[in-house]
Amino acid sequence: MAVKVSRYLTHILRLREPREPVARFVDRVRGLGNKLGPALLQLPPTLEADLPRLTEVLERFPPDIQVAVEFRHASWFTDETRRVLERHRAALCLADRYGPIAPLWRTADWGYARFHQGRATPRPCYGTGALDTWAKRLGAMFEPEVPLYAYFNNDHRACAIRNAVEFARACEVAGLGPTRAEEA
Repeated sequence: MAVKVSRYLTHILRLREPREPVARFVDRVRGLGNKLGPALLQLPPTLEADLPRLTEVLERFPPDIQVAVEFRHASWFTDETRRVLERHRAALCLADRYGPIAPLWRTADWGYARFHQGRATPRPCYGTGALDTWAKRLGAMFEPEVPLYAYFNNDHRACAIRNAVEFARACEVAGLGPTRAEEA
């Protein structure tokens, strides 16, 4: 399971003073045991780039916890940010809302993609073409054996499950090896 880091750290503290919030988060998620996947730091759209703060947060996570970062302010998309993520083996969240909304950087030996909203009908579902394009894109970025986590959160019309199954099939065609693709 992927677990989103508390808004207290990301939205209230805005990445300041991360020692206690990260320690509390890590303590709680350890209960998931071997079911624990990556931790997602989803930053608020109003938080502009602050590389010292980001660095301090990433340094607080133990090395066995994978961290993905979803930036929502364009000021983060710089070579310096990319280097910070690479140095900490943190994955840039490859986010989509009507198409990619982040650079297509591979910053870790694993990947994390998040599908917020597609253009298909009914909205906010994803269409086959968009899912095929993403599968090909990710197939060009990641080898089949590289762990790649993909999440759909467009569920107010119950599209997420169907889109995930369709995406898994598209990933197989693109040469990636989805580990689970149950029928919706």
